[in-house]
Amino acid sequence: MAQPRSFRYYEFVMAAFVTVLICSNLIGPAKICQIDAPFFGPLTFGAAVLFFPISYVFGDILTEVYGYARARRVIWAGFAGLGFASFMAAVVVALPPAPFWHHQDAYEVAFGTTWRIAGASMIAYFCGEFVNSYVMAKMKILTAGRWLWTRTIGSTIFGEAVDSMLFYPLAFYGAGIIPDDKLPLVMTAQFVTKVAVEVLLTPVTYKVVALLKRVENEDYYDRRTNFNPFTLKA
Repeated sequence: MAQPRSFRYYEFVMAAFVTVLICSNLIGPAKICQIDAPFFGPLTFGAAVLFFPISYVFGDILTEVYGYARARRVIWAGFAGLGFASFMAAVVVALPPAPFWHHQDAYEVAFGTTWRIAGASMIAYFCGEFVNSYVMAKMKILTAGRWLWTRTIGSTIFGEAVDSMLFYPLAFYGAGIIPDDKLPLVMTAQFVTKVAVEVLLTPVTYKVVALLKRVENEDYYDRRTNFNPFTLKA
């Protein structure tokens, strides 16, 4: 029986991916930012928008170098980590504060994500990341491994579109947090911003992919891959 191939940096890329994902859901959502952009004026956005595109960059790197099946294992690891972090955040917020500790309100604002928003985030992440990885793998075959930028950006467009179209309606429609008629505008703004970050990070993606392909001696093509997302077989 053939032994599974081992890699030098696969686990490190996995750890980085999961770390960025958890940060995007625990650090980013509680803060709404506004900056004055030249030519555009004030731009308002959730801080999580800084994290999510980075997770897609890692997803692109994993699929491009190691293949869809190994990226699938990382997506599941991220899903498990995100679920555990969300559960523990809810538990810690629900614990009764000590009488002399007066920061419960601030803590609830930072970490008290509702189950509806947490569930929407997990569903959107799961679907968006698998769409991103699938498109990335298929485009690599179609382009015969050329024009990396077309598949990093193209897969992100599809993945982020699915993520945004699922998350915002599931999390906010009818909840009174964001007016329902404003949801399409918010979805579009977040989608465009995330794709723009992916475009800006393309040179970094190129360098990391080239480095990993060289040191790992791997450049995987998913020609016979089982694309079923509900398996962990690599």
